[in-house]
Amino acid sequence: MHIRILIFAGSCVFLLASCGEDKPGPSSAAKNVIDPAPAPPSTAAPAAADPSEAALTVSGPLIVEHQLDIAAQRDGIIASLSADAGARVKAGALLAKLDDRQLASNLEGARAKTRSVAADLKNWEAEAEVLQADYVRAQRLFDEKLIAEEQLQHAKYKAESDKWDILRTKETLNNAKEEEHNLELELEKTKVTAPFDGLIARRYVRQGQGVIKGDRLFWLTAEAPLMMRFTLPERFFGRVHRGQEFVLTSPDVPGEKHTARVKEEASVVDPGSGTFEVLVELVGNRGALRPGMTASLHVETPK
Repeated sequence: MHIRILIFAGSCVFLLASCGEDKPGPSSAAKNVIDPAPAPPSTAAPAAADPSEAALTVSGPLIVEHQLDIAAQRDGIIASLSADAGARVKAGALLAKLDDRQLASNLEGARAKTRSVAADLKNWEAEAEVLQADYVRAQRLFDEKLIAEEQLQHAKYKAESDKWDILRTKETLNNAKEEEHNLELELEKTKVTAPFDGLIARRYVRQGQGVIKGDRLFWLTAEAPLMMRFTLPERFFGRVHRGQEFVLTSPDVPGEKHTARVKEEASVVDPGSGTFEVLVELVGNRGALRPGMTASLHVETPK
């Protein structure tokens, strides 16, 4: 009897243990849902920036508005040089002079001719006054029936013909003055002068050299204001405005930073290149910057 009771009790314990393993309690399942295992940190690389939205650094030469080769305006021989490369000159300063002896002589002859024709004109005008007075007197005598009509008409024709002589002489005088003026202009062309304030960057001729019209004589450049012209992609169009300022630097002068202000911006985009042009001007002291140096300018990404 005791043996049967023990066997029954052992079977119950075994059954209870088996039920506990096959069916976990609801509290354990809830815990697994609420507290999931933390995900490992992500090792994926960040998305690459769109290169089309990057800021730009543009470079180009520094320029000035006034810069040109001074050319000979007529044929001739360099009689004298008054300036050399490296000289700073003012507008109107004499740089060189061509031999002008023949022109000066021709001009003196033209002036003498002008004076002679002017004297002839005065003579004709004085004679016209006398003939006009004679005609008035003849008219009075004719009214008093003291002279014949033929004499009156003769006095009239003489007075009128003299007026035509005066007109002819005036035209001759105008032609003489015009010739004189042309020679003065040609004589002026023998003087090579600076058209603006600037620096003589180069001299191409020497004293005694023969030149023809159009030959280069000097290279003259202004030194200020310094400017820079560059192009930007069309995504910057409408975001760069006149008066906007940028920082300008140059590898030739690494220790200096300057402010450049937008002077002009194109009103349209070039359809061929998809770019537009911008012109900036240096503000303030130029420091060691000079025309022709390379400069760089940083343009931020448009927002």
